[in-house]
Amino acid sequence: MYCPGEDENAMRDATAQEATPPSPPLNRAEQPSALSNAGALGVSTLALAVAACGGGGSSSTGGGPPPVSTVRKPQTDGEAARFLLQASLSASTGAITQLRSEGYEPWLDRQIAAANSQSAKGFFADRGFDRVDANRFYNGAITGDYMIWSQLLAGDNAVRKRIAFALSEFFVVSLSGISLTWRGPAIGEYWEILNRHAFGNFRDLLQDITLNPAMGVFLNTRGNRRADSSGRVPDENYAREVMQLFTIGLFELNSDGTNRLVNGNPVESYTSDDVTGLAKVFTGYDFDLAGLAFTTEVGSTRQIPDPEYTRRPMTADPARWVPARTTGFHSAEAKTFLGLTIPAGTGAAESLRRALDHLFNHPNVGPFFAKQMIQRLVTSNPSPAYVGRVAAVFANNGQGRRGDLAAVFKAILLDNEALDPANVTNPNFGKLREPVLRFVQLARTFGARSNSGNWQVGDLSDPASALGQSPLRSPSVFNFFRPGYFPANTEIANRGLLAPEFQLVNETSVAGYVNFLERAITGGRAPVADIVLDFAAEVAIAQDSTALLDRLDLLLTGRQLSAGVRETIRSAMEDVPLTASSTNAEKLRRVQIGVALILASTDYLIQK
Repeated sequence: MYCPGEDENAMRDATAQEATPPSPPLNRAEQPSALSNAGALGVSTLALAVAACGGGGSSSTGGGPPPVSTVRKPQTDGEAARFLLQASLSASTGAITQLRSEGYEPWLDRQIAAANSQSAKGFFADRGFDRVDANRFYNGAITGDYMIWSQLLAGDNAVRKRIAFALSEFFVVSLSGISLTWRGPAIGEYWEILNRHAFGNFRDLLQDITLNPAMGVFLNTRGNRRADSSGRVPDENYAREVMQLFTIGLFELNSDGTNRLVNGNPVESYTSDDVTGLAKVFTGYDFDLAGLAFTTEVGSTRQIPDPEYTRRPMTADPARWVPARTTGFHSAEAKTFLGLTIPAGTGAAESLRRALDHLFNHPNVGPFFAKQMIQRLVTSNPSPAYVGRVAAVFANNGQGRRGDLAAVFKAILLDNEALDPANVTNPNFGKLREPVLRFVQLARTFGARSNSGNWQVGDLSDPASALGQSPLRSPSVFNFFRPGYFPANTEIANRGLLAPEFQLVNETSVAGYVNFLERAITGGRAPVADIVLDFAAEVAIAQDSTALLDRLDLLLTGRQLSAGVRETIRSAMEDVPLTASSTNAEKLRRVQIGVALILASTDYLIQK
């Protein structure tokens, strides 16, 4: 089993504590941002960087004539870039121009309609990573890292991928926690499911995630058996997490995401009996190996299955197992949880359908999911009204459909709380950019390419030598950080705010990030030696430090650098003097200093 290292009861207690942060003295708009002034990412970050571098949608009128639809558009390039950095993985001058011309909603509709042009399966096949040969790719995880970095660092469909990455931090599966043959293709299919359903329906996504082989291994659905006379009982891991983390959460919620209180106390949304009853649903499932080819391992007699089995939903049909069986292991008992009883004798597929339908229709799901997706994309502390508006769209997309994710993500990104330019100076608004997203933005902004063509970037989880975070490699099912986290004894805690991503921040990770930046920007060194960046457009204007800084500020922060930080960075860039005869190498050095200092500045690290 791969599950969090913490005792479950202790984790429930910790999560309950997080659900009620310190009482917030709100409405301090005149004070500096608590997020910007968190001690772990304070002024010292900029000094470290210097050392390392060597130097709603549409609106309408009411009453009278028929309403006239208007399209909301960014009024400045900075507003456009800000939206792109919330909805996508980077900003470019071309995308800024398109967005300003089309408006927020038409531009977003076009991105949602675009199919994913990159296939995880194709990545493995094109590079021979799915063949049984002396390289033993079937026995390792590194090709899974290559696959996800290839999709995040380059290529089309950046909005879909941004949403899929947010979903990967909700329906968590970790490459570090799945032990099976063909781990790369297995995590690849999990990523494909997130992309495929990013703008589909939550209920379909929940079904495919539940039966995904990688999830089956990660949370013990695969091979889970009914109770028997030996004292065996069904494993409760997935039953617990599908409620606690994937659908309803620990506490009953109001429609705006706040806890429903009884006598001043939150009410637990499920009991241990609910877990035990639901666990019976997730019994009798295993890999579908029927009809697959097996290849003899090089130098041994071991039989390796075709990796296609990692892409097939798990099956409760024993005839499709290898070896085939005449009976399965699904529980025939009655299954009672959350007020639903599935009668005894109900088969595996029908039990699963009824159980997932019941979870999907629970009133907690909309606000529980909405708040976390807002936290991932826009701000750590959305107002209850914001959460309520998005949860209402989850309940009904306006056409009577529940769980329409395209409508939900549009509601998140087009809400006035997300788009309002005034929130750039709101001290309670914004979020810490995740390390992975910082590196991805760097790569996409400056045209990253892979020297090998294989995107050979591995696990970057080490906070001392790498990013301290690596995609699809969460340390537990509780993600890299918990949604209710706030750093104790900080101004964030004093204001009663949440700051989930700060759970990744410590002295080691701050220094490690700055050192990683220097290696990534200058290129040619581990752990990102295979990645090359293109600064040609910036080198062309490097002699004009103001023009260069304007461009970098727009693309990297949406023009959110403060005057003081701009002056510090401009001065550092001009420490590399340029003349008419300066070489491209000298110009490049000025560019690299500017990029590194912006990406290490608090104005950048706190996304508004």
